[in-house]
Amino acid sequence: MQKIKSLMTRQGLRSPQESVNDLSPIESFRVPTKEELRELHEEPTDPQAQQEIINSIEEVYFSNDSFDIVKYELERLPPVLSLQELEEYRDKLKQQQAAELERVTSLQNGLQLAAVICTDGRRHLNIAKEGFTQTSLGLLANQRKRQLLIGLLKSLRTIKTLQRTDVRLSEMLEEEDYPGAIQLCLECQKAASTFKHYSCISELNSKLQDTLEQIEEQLDVALSKICKNFDINHYTKVQQAYRLLGKTQTAMDQLHMHFTQAIHNTVFQVVLGYVELCAGNTDTKFQKLQYKDLCTHITSDSYIPCLADLCKALWEVMLSYYRTMQWHENHDQDEAEVVSSVSDSNNVIGTEENSFDRNYVKKKLEHGLSRIWQDVQLKVKTYLLGTDLSNFKYDDFIFVLDIISRLMQVGEEFCGSKSEVLQESIRRQSVNYFKTYHRTRLEELRMFLENETWELCPVKSSFSILQLHEFKFLEQSRSPSVSPSKQPASAISSTVTLFEQYCNGGNPFEIQADSKDDETEDVLASNGYESDEQEKSAYQEYDSDSDVPEELKRDYVDEQTGDAPIKSVSRETLKSRKRSDYNLNKVNAPILTNTTLNVIRLVGKYMQMMNILKPIAFDVIHFMSQLFDYYLYAVYTFFGRNDMFESTGLGLSSSRLRTTLNRIQESLIDLEVSADPSGTLAAAEERKEKVPSPHLSHLVVLTSGNSLYGLAERVVATESLVFLAEQFEFLQPHLDAVMPAAKKPFLQQFYSQTVSTASELRKPVYWIVAAKAIDYEQMLLLMANVKWDVKEIMSQHNVYVDALLKEFEEFNRRLSDVSKRVRIPLPVSNILWEHCIRLANRTLVEGYANVKKCSNEGRALMQLDFQQFLMKLEKLTDIRPIPDKEFVETYIKAYYLTENDMESWIKEHREYSTKQLTNLVNICLGTYINKKARQKLLATIDDIDRPKR
Repeated sequence: MQKIKSLMTRQGLRSPQESVNDLSPIESFRVPTKEELRELHEEPTDPQAQQEIINSIEEVYFSNDSFDIVKYELERLPPVLSLQELEEYRDKLKQQQAAELERVTSLQNGLQLAAVICTDGRRHLNIAKEGFTQTSLGLLANQRKRQLLIGLLKSLRTIKTLQRTDVRLSEMLEEEDYPGAIQLCLECQKAASTFKHYSCISELNSKLQDTLEQIEEQLDVALSKICKNFDINHYTKVQQAYRLLGKTQTAMDQLHMHFTQAIHNTVFQVVLGYVELCAGNTDTKFQKLQYKDLCTHITSDSYIPCLADLCKALWEVMLSYYRTMQWHENHDQDEAEVVSSVSDSNNVIGTEENSFDRNYVKKKLEHGLSRIWQDVQLKVKTYLLGTDLSNFKYDDFIFVLDIISRLMQVGEEFCGSKSEVLQESIRRQSVNYFKTYHRTRLEELRMFLENETWELCPVKSSFSILQLHEFKFLEQSRSPSVSPSKQPASAISSTVTLFEQYCNGGNPFEIQADSKDDETEDVLASNGYESDEQEKSAYQEYDSDSDVPEELKRDYVDEQTGDAPIKSVSRETLKSRKRSDYNLNKVNAPILTNTTLNVIRLVGKYMQMMNILKPIAFDVIHFMSQLFDYYLYAVYTFFGRNDMFESTGLGLSSSRLRTTLNRIQESLIDLEVSADPSGTLAAAEERKEKVPSPHLSHLVVLTSGNSLYGLAERVVATESLVFLAEQFEFLQPHLDAVMPAAKKPFLQQFYSQTVSTASELRKPVYWIVAAKAIDYEQMLLLMANVKWDVKEIMSQHNVYVDALLKEFEEFNRRLSDVSKRVRIPLPVSNILWEHCIRLANRTLVEGYANVKKCSNEGRALMQLDFQQFLMKLEKLTDIRPIPDKEFVETYIKAYYLTENDMESWIKEHREYSTKQLTNLVNICLGTYINKKARQKLLATIDDIDRPKR
């Protein structure tokens, strides 16, 4: 104020106090001179610059009104004056004066306006004093009071509404309208904050907070309900409610906790229900048990229904989780579309928060997949290992595997898991079960073999193992989404997952009736005969020609393939086929026994298990190979083992067959009569894996000449083994597909060294028949009575040739008789004839080697006899060339060798015995060489024989 006064003094003005009584309200202050205004305009108008100029004015100029500015400035002048400095200083003072004058001018304008306002106010106040009365002021007071009362009424109504929200909130909670209840509660809280100065509202606010907490608790309960039975409307309300509370992430954390708890509670309640049901009481002791201990109380009868219900309940939990994820995916997609269509900058912060919540929820749900599946696996594993399944029936155990296989498929679709926990637990149970099961089956097989009478099992000529129930799974090329045993692949597309298929109802673990009950196996022939009328008539026509000599009925049959013509069933073709195959019953029906059929069924069951549970494929195939090994060993033991004939050195058993039989005997056959108490535990365990050697049934007679020494039984046994080997060959691709790569060499070795040797068993088995069917000893006796040192060429063969041919004709007749019981395939008849002819030829050589004296004419007689034998024999058999024909002819021709040729001949023909070679030296050359030369040849024979000893 002092500064302003000084300025006004310099301008010739009086202070407001001095002039307030003199000035009228509209009186103007003094206007600056033109020179002052010009100087003012020349000064800078920048406010900041003006302020700096004003700030540069010395404080002394504003001290008091009596301050003498002129005197002050003159005293400040320097002793030596400079015109330039004085002008510069003068300009500075003018700038300071101009800046201060502008400020004073502004203040003057403001004061003038204030004076006008005050003048108007005084005038209106005087008018009001004169115009208003006390009544008017009273009306104004009442109006003001009325407005206050209206506001109070509005507040009271709001308070009343707030007080009644409890009732509405309870109704909303009963209706499960959680979003509405929370919205109402939050609005009430907001309204209550406006009236918090009322004591009743303060209490209400506290009560609303308690209600909100109560709603949140009920919301958590509602959230837990979706774990077992997902309802889209229910879940939508719950999520909206949590979003209003701003607790979306908390809800997701709670949800996963509820799913974990749901899995635990579900499995416990299912198992507890079955345990209490089986116990026949509701003793609370079971409820106090741990789940692991509870599983051990499940009985064998209730094991499968409980497992099915367990998987059904767990499926419901996983399906709810799957549908929960679906809800969030759809919701996020819809929300993203809304956000993209609305680009309001005010919603940016809220959008970012929602995006963060969505990402959190998405990651939480994805992480929860593997966690939930792991919990499911562990619960089912505990149940699986809680019971010993080794004594279960095969179909029951397969059903268990079927359920677990379906559950692992669920895991694959649920979270891409390979279900290692389930794989390992079911593998342990399967290996344990399969060892016991296989051991029992081997014992049963031994029992079957020991009671087998080797009668033909009458199956149709069109029989295939695929017609058996056990191999139906091979015809059904199932997709991965179909259960391994119950549903056909065509019913469901492989592109539809179980979750998509059963999303809206149904359950993949529903126990379904076994389809086998509605199926029949049409594999047995009626009364052992085919029903084709054309074949029957052909048989009858053939039977009417029974008086025609056998050799005239025969047509040519390909000896390379062993096949008879099968394009038609004409009389000639059928006769050819009947003759060649010695078959009077069937055309091409497989030769097998009931035991063979049982083994094939077993193989099918083993493959079913292996197909469902591939991790134990090697164990299953190993046990499957033991079935074949034991069958092969039994056939050899019953019909092929004969050390006397094996010692003939004819190579009847190949080295491969002998190796296979030795391996089977060492690895599978228990040769000990009783366990050695002093044996080690390892030895006892090893014996558990072995089976006693089987014994032939006493009902099977192999010593009767009329039946050709059990030829029918031998044919059935051996050919059923060959048929079994053919089925194994057929199954090889299926076995190879599931065999682990590291174990494939075992499978290849099994096929190359065991299965392929089945047909080689024909030689030793049928050799025994051939060795007994012809009386070779009688022929040797007849040959011993022949005089070989005749002096003239004979034109008539000897009697022993006719006797031998009669033996062959009798053999042919009995072979035909046997064929009335059992079809004798061409390979079998060929082997039988080959063996008989080979033995006969070797008997001839042995007879010639017994000759004491022999002339050149006698040697010619030998050739005559042998040619007669060959000529008649070729009419009896189709075998070409005659086996061992050269064996006889070469020996007879050796009689004509000289001393020099004999030594090299002996070295080249080691197939002859020492006795036979010695006879050649002694009889043929004895009269023509000296003793020394003979000793040399005999020494050569001895050197050849030595390695054989």
